Amino acid sequence: MAKRVVVFGASGQLGVELCAELRRRGYEVKGFARAKLDISNGEQVERVLAEFDPSVVFNAAAYNQVDVAEREPLPAFEANGLAVRNLALACRQNDARLVHFSTDYVFDGTLGRSYTETDSVHPLGAYAVSKLAGELYAQAYLARPLIVRTSGVFGPGGLNTARGNFPELMLRLAREGKPIRVVEDHVASPTYAPLLASRSIDMLERDLEGIFHCGGGQAVSWFEYARLIFEKAGICADLQPTNEREYRTAARRPKFSALDNARMRECGIIPMPPLAEAVASYLVARLG
Repeated sequence: MAKRVVVFGASGQLGVELCAELRRRGYEVKGFARAKLDISNGEQVERVLAEFDPSVVFNAAAYNQVDVAEREPLPAFEANGLAVRNLALACRQNDARLVHFSTDYVFDGTLGRSYTETDSVHPLGAYAVSKLAGELYAQAYLARPLIVRTSGVFGPGGLNTARGNFPELMLRLAREGKPIRVVEDHVASPTYAPLLASRSIDMLERDLEGIFHCGGGQAVSWFEYARLIFEKAGICADLQPTNEREYRTAARRPKFSALDNARMRECGIIPMPPLAEAVASYLVARLG
């Protein structure tokens, strides 16, 4: 009998890839989009897990409107913090493993290098605090959660989500023919969703636990990332560098929050490919 798995956030960029990859590996998958089930409702979560009786729960649901969270911190904390508490309690009740996805934003970006799992966290705003709270709730209520931190997720599912992703934003702006200004002083490790899904399932199947980083494997500025997208797409765009001083946002963001996948390497998980390869794969997938 196939193992039963529940995926929350199943309609998002990561969620659709998790569902697809899990099914390819023979799991029986029940996916829930936020419109169908709000994980901030503890009773609904308990009922779903009791009825389906999964061995594993993946939480790819998240509130990620970073700037809006500064004006309205409560919705972010409910979705990213308290909702994870609901999942952890329900998983404990049903003896299920929890795989929860977190973010590079738990760091303040002042270290000057890519962050490993042993580096100290220091969130800079409401969104970041809410995501760290989710990590802590998972660890508080479960003995063996698997917490996967990632960065700048992009995947074919972004074509169908309301907020899209960075590559789609760049391609849309290029079609409009206007100057495109992208910050050159903020560095992350953009991560291809299908690979994030497969590596996370690899971790689960190896019975790993604790915090793992699964970033795109390369520290890159958002400006260089944009330039790479246009290069791989064969597009000549009017791309111009800007910086944090010129492009102010409501929320403070870490300036260098790339992730070093140290524990993945130690545990023999397949490394992430270069970003150029991931972007090329994305551009092919979005047309198919």
